[in-house]
Amino acid sequence: MSEVLEWNPGEANPKQKLFFASRKLYTGYGGAKGGGKTWAVRTKALLGAYNYPGIRILVMRRTYPELQSNHIEPMLKLIRPELASYNGSLHTVYFVNGSLIHFGHWSGEESELEYNGQEYDWIFLDEATQFTWRAFQFLGGLLRGVNDIPKRMYVTCNPGGVGHRWVKRLFIDREYITGRENPEENEDPDDYVFIPATVEDNTALLKSSPGYLRMLSSMPENLRRAYRYGDWESLGGNYFPELSEAVHVSPVFRIPGHWKRYRAFDYGLDMFACAWFAVDEQGRSWMYREYSKSGLIVQEAARAMLERTLPGERIEVTFAPPDMWSRQKDSGRTMAEIFFECGVPIVRADNSRVQGHMMIKDLLAKRRDGRPSLMFFETCRQTLDDLRDIQADEQNPNDCAREPHEVTHRVDAVRYYAISRTVAAELHETRRRSAIDPEAGDGEAYDYFMTGRGVDDSYLGYA
Repeated sequence: MSEVLEWNPGEANPKQKLFFASRKLYTGYGGAKGGGKTWAVRTKALLGAYNYPGIRILVMRRTYPELQSNHIEPMLKLIRPELASYNGSLHTVYFVNGSLIHFGHWSGEESELEYNGQEYDWIFLDEATQFTWRAFQFLGGLLRGVNDIPKRMYVTCNPGGVGHRWVKRLFIDREYITGRENPEENEDPDDYVFIPATVEDNTALLKSSPGYLRMLSSMPENLRRAYRYGDWESLGGNYFPELSEAVHVSPVFRIPGHWKRYRAFDYGLDMFACAWFAVDEQGRSWMYREYSKSGLIVQEAARAMLERTLPGERIEVTFAPPDMWSRQKDSGRTMAEIFFECGVPIVRADNSRVQGHMMIKDLLAKRRDGRPSLMFFETCRQTLDDLRDIQADEQNPNDCAREPHEVTHRVDAVRYYAISRTVAAELHETRRRSAIDPEAGDGEAYDYFMTGRGVDDSYLGYA
């Protein structure tokens, strides 16, 4: 085995020393801004590379620009050339003692494909509240390897962001899943520790930037409490806080054959997300199936939808994003035309973001009978997680945030259904009245809204 390399990182503050000394499987660090999280990550990673010959370390940030400016460039300045070399195309530092540090950024399902099967001894998840629960679970699965090096994940974080809920649960509230029949699915409280830190702990920052404390203190009240003092109750920002497991989630049951069924989807090469809904006698909607996958071309997406729609399962309408009717520069065709050719007639969804998200909120609200107008089968877990995780837009609190992008697709599918089915029902009634009274409505407007072109009723007659 290669020798241990010597390196003096400089003086750490007391909280950073606790971070370095932690031997837990999952170590959280931070809370307030300015607590020295980023320096602690860089230093701990380098200490690991020097002191554990052959260790494999992953340093993960949400985006590559953040990774480059906060970790790669500063770390390369600390490494002596005779001890290690950096491969820019692989974003990896290789040490002469056999250790390596790989720098990665997260882009949802594409990253899952990239990292699937890889093994690391230590993983640093920097600014962890920018990562979804799904990402945390996946990355935790990479902690493996046949060696004697202890497996650990280091999580640094501030309140707020798409990961606020799971970080707060595990590290702040210390609420763990312990009652499952399969013990492998339980969470061990002894695996987790959180080291709170504020700007007062980072004396080096206060000395070099005396105005930083004043800047934090001048923020709006909720941000000041979160970023100045590390208050995890002041932020959360979840757009759908009314979504409840007890209220909105149902065990799977056999859907009666006479209930009308609908589909709605969002499409992009980064992800195709489709949702299936059934409507009962009281007008209550039940989302009973979900499907999502990245990297599908248009034909593949259409086929995937058909394959997951059971034989004899009559779909009344499939709502699609309006950009499906945009003509492609290379072919002059629309994606809607390709869907039609694949046997999937689609109708143009209403794309009003704020109104659509408000419509979801309205459907989640309890009705007079004490139950909401929108329910979810417990198998639609990814959609439920995205609805819980998606944040309010900082610039427009009435709207959902558009990032991280991987949590928006399934939410958009629900949005298209929530608003378009309501609008379509209204337009159906307008068209019915116009057939009786030509002065009552515009049937052509209805046809254009539903399909982007004039059609007869045959577009509804498919399975």
